[in-house]
Amino acid sequence: MASGFEEDLSCLVCHNIFKDPVVLTCSHSFCKDCVKGWWRGKLVRECPVCKTPSEKINPPGNLVLKKLCEAFLLEREQKASTESEPLCSLHSERLKLFCLDHQQPVCVICRDSETHSNHRLRPIAEIAVDHREKLQESLKPLQDKLKIFQKVKGNCNQTAGHIKVQAKNTERQIKEQFKKLHRFLQEEEEARISALREEEEKKSQTMKEKIEALSREISSLSDTIRVTEEELRAKDISILQSYKAAVERVQQRPLLDDPQLTSGALIDVAKHLGNLTYNIWDKMKKMVSYTPVVLDPNTAHQGLILSEDLTSVRCRRRQNLPDNPERFDYYGSVLGSQGFNSGTHSWDVEVGDSTSWHVGVVAETYGRKGCRFARPGFWSVTLSKTNYVIISPLNTYPFCPKKKLQRIRVHLNLDEGKLSFFDPDTDAHIHTFNQTFTEKLFPLIMTSNELRSLKILPVPLMIMCGDSGLEL
Repeated sequence: MASGFEEDLSCLVCHNIFKDPVVLTCSHSFCKDCVKGWWRGKLVRECPVCKTPSEKINPPGNLVLKKLCEAFLLEREQKASTESEPLCSLHSERLKLFCLDHQQPVCVICRDSETHSNHRLRPIAEIAVDHREKLQESLKPLQDKLKIFQKVKGNCNQTAGHIKVQAKNTERQIKEQFKKLHRFLQEEEEARISALREEEEKKSQTMKEKIEALSREISSLSDTIRVTEEELRAKDISILQSYKAAVERVQQRPLLDDPQLTSGALIDVAKHLGNLTYNIWDKMKKMVSYTPVVLDPNTAHQGLILSEDLTSVRCRRRQNLPDNPERFDYYGSVLGSQGFNSGTHSWDVEVGDSTSWHVGVVAETYGRKGCRFARPGFWSVTLSKTNYVIISPLNTYPFCPKKKLQRIRVHLNLDEGKLSFFDPDTDAHIHTFNQTFTEKLFPLIMTSNELRSLKILPVPLMIMCGDSGLEL
C-alpha cells in the first residue's frame, strides 16, 4: 500500500509518481503527457478532477513537485538497493571487507574477531574491481566462441537459403532437359508414324489400282465366256451359223499370263520397327553429349560462374555464396565432381585464348581455405600471361610449347602412378609425373579471365556391340 506522502506525489490520472508535472489554473497538478492525453479530442480543456477550464494550451511545469518526485524516487531506489545487500550471518552488519585468506566477504566486527585475526583484509569495492577484470578475462573466450557460433549460424542460414535456390534451379534445368527429350521423341514419333502412313497410302493405292485392273479383266473374260457358253447350248444349226464369229471372238482374247502379286507390296515392317530404339538413340546423339569430368559448383570460388551443364567456367564479380567447407576461398578454383583413386582417366580442357589458367589435379585433402597452390597435393600445367609452367608439390618447371596451347589433355593412370599432360591438337607430350598417388585425386581448373571460358570438352559416344565398342 502506498504511503500518504507517495499518494501526494502521484498523478490522479495515471496513479504513478509524477513524470514531468505541470500545474493547471485550478492548482491541480498532473503529468504533462497525462493531461495532454486527457484533453485530446475534447472541445473544452478542463481539469480532470474539478472540471475547471484551463486558460493555457501548454500549462507551466511544476518544478518544485518535479524535484520532490525525483528525490523520492532516488531515495526509494537507494533504500531498495541497501535492503537487497546481503548482511553478515553472524553480526547482521553490512559486508564491507573481503578476507583474502578465507576468500569471503566479512563485516567490520568480523575483522576484529579471532576468526580473522592477522588475516589480509581489503575493501570489497577494491577486490570487486580485480575480480571483475579476471571474470571479464575468463569471459572473453566464451564471447569469442559465441561470435564463432553466431558466424556459423549465419552461414547455416545462408546455406539453407542457397539450398532452396539450388533445388529450384536444378529442378528447372531437369525439366528443361526432359522437355527437350520429350519434344525430340514426340517429333520423332510423328515423323515415323507419318512415314508409315505415307507408305501405307502409297501401297494401298497401288493395290487398289491393281485390283481395279484385275476386276476389269475378270469382267471382260466373264462376258466372253458367258456369251460363248450360251452359243454352245444352242441348236446345231445355230452353232454352225455362229461358229465362225464365236471362234473369232474367243481368239480375240489373248491368253494372258496368270496374274501375280507384285513383290514388295506389303508394309516394310522391319524398316519401321527394326532397331527402332537404337535408330532413335542414333539420331538423339546429335543433341546428347558426354563429358568425362563434370565441375562441382559447391567447390567453385565465389568469383566463378559455371555453365548450366557444369562443363565450362569463367570469372565474374564475387557472388554471395555460402562459405561451405568444400568451397575454395582463394584464386578462381573449381574441382571436378568426381575423384579418382584407381583406373585410367582422361579429359581435355579447352583453354583457348585465355592468358591465365591452371589445369591439373589436386589431392582430396588439399587445403581449400586461405592457402596458395604451390603446396603438397597440387599438380598442374599453368599459363600466366605468356609464361608456361608445370607445377608440382616439390618444384616448378618452365616450358615453351611450339605453338600456343589451345587445349590441354590430362591423362591419369593411377594403377601405374602416372599423370601426363599433352597437347591434343598436335599429340605433343608436355610432361609426365611418375609417382605413387596415395590419395583420391580430383580434376582442377583455375582461371582469372573474365572474358574467356575454360571448358571440359565432350568425348565421342560409345555403344558396346558384342565384345567391342562401336564409336558413334
